[in-house]
Amino acid sequence: MTDMLAAALCLAAGGFHLAVPADGFSLSWRHSIEKIEWRETYRIVGERLLIADAAIQGSGAGMDPPEGARLEHGAWHYRPAQPWRDALTLSRSEYAGDYTLCIGSRCAPLETWMAGAPADVPAEVTACRAKG
Repeated sequence: MTDMLAAALCLAAGGFHLAVPADGFSLSWRHSIEKIEWRETYRIVGERLLIADAAIQGSGAGMDPPEGARLEHGAWHYRPAQPWRDALTLSRSEYAGDYTLCIGSRCAPLETWMAGAPADVPAEVTACRAKG
């Protein structure tokens, strides 16, 4: 029997590395000044990340929704003009709240997913492969 490699989300910081089988995920956080939620939903396509949807629950302090955004269920939804990403670099600070990462139905703060990773080092999020 051959081990199959499935699409996965890789999280890394310092010497920490975690691969979670997934074909998509969402990432949300609160703006450090406005306290407004921002959420991005991604699909994993090959070795890249595709922003399928982004949403802002309000505006202010550099968080105005872009032209063409549509208001649905209290949030402005849009898709960035450049939706493809090779990687996401997430700065982590004690002065701003943590990110919430959802994979499937499991949602938890990034620090929970990355238990054991150094908190003062930016986290890198990429597409990868893992045993499925």
